Amino acid sequence: MKSILSYVSILMLVIVLAACRDSNSEPEAGENEEGEPTELVISTWGFAEDFFREEVFAPFEEEHNVKIVLDTGNNAERMSRIEQGSSNVDLIYLSDYYAQQGIETGLFETIDRSNIPNLEDIYDLALAPNGEDYGPAYTIAQFGIAYDPERTDVEISSWEDLWSTELEKDITIPGITTTSGPMFLDAASRVAGNSTFNEDDAFEQLGELNPNIVTEYEGTSELVNMFVQGEISAGPIMEMFFADVKESVPSAEFISPEEGGYAVINTINVVKGTENKEVAEEFINWILGEEVQEAAAVAKIDSPVNTTLDLTEEEAEGLTYGSDVIESLISLDMSYVNENNDEWIDRWNREFVQ
Repeated sequence: MKSILSYVSILMLVIVLAACRDSNSEPEAGENEEGEPTELVISTWGFAEDFFREEVFAPFEEEHNVKIVLDTGNNAERMSRIEQGSSNVDLIYLSDYYAQQGIETGLFETIDRSNIPNLEDIYDLALAPNGEDYGPAYTIAQFGIAYDPERTDVEISSWEDLWSTELEKDITIPGITTTSGPMFLDAASRVAGNSTFNEDDAFEQLGELNPNIVTEYEGTSELVNMFVQGEISAGPIMEMFFADVKESVPSAEFISPEEGGYAVINTINVVKGTENKEVAEEFINWILGEEVQEAAAVAKIDSPVNTTLDLTEEEAEGLTYGSDVIESLISLDMSYVNENNDEWIDRWNREFVQ
């Protein structure tokens, strides 16, 4: 009987020690305390979701023991949910314009760049569009001009060409509240002869453009419809959306203006208060890697920022691709834009509403 009791005592001691050891062990990155996959909530626009699920999210989930949940909507909607505390987002995709607003309102964690080694392989313009403490750009597109040479005798190669008197009531421009609105305002300043932004000259130049404008557009679909219906011959557009114009108007061309196109920068940031910062930084590193960048480029989803890609001419068609193109782009100071945008909107509405 004594030996049986001794055996039972030893067995109980082993069980207790094992329980203590398990309770004191830390869960590994990519799993919670129960060993289940970590839930990583990513806020994004929601376009091309099938592609991202298959080519980006699923491989990351498998490799890092993560379950990705999406929070979708436009920039403003998704930012508002975070500000109101009505979402549990870990990572957020935003244009650099909205990312700057998030930084200024304290919505993001600073990142540890040593956890993102793929930063070594991306363009300088993509490294720190909103400052070294915050997220990189995972794609850079171009804001240029779409035009249909079969509808006009004007050969468009520059921003200045949009001011041609031969284009009277034949173009559209983005509204000032759109992402590209401040870019076009800067283009107007450059057409006026300024190398740095001059607000008065920009608005005066827009006044001179007024006779050529059919209407302003707030969404790219409006611009596409105007091309399809033959209402316009030209209009500024982000290159990423030009395929929609080309599909409906095969004769249309995308022009990178002689003065320079504008960098359309989309970023990814870690949200303040996340419990998954390490995994979030692993995801940022993942989407900057050659494999994901190439898949997105070949599928015509996003223009790549990874400099190690070697795309064929066919693969690169329609993309903002190559160091020569990237280095030619004009990049706005989004801190300056946010500081002045309310004033520009007010002045636009007073002087220039279409």
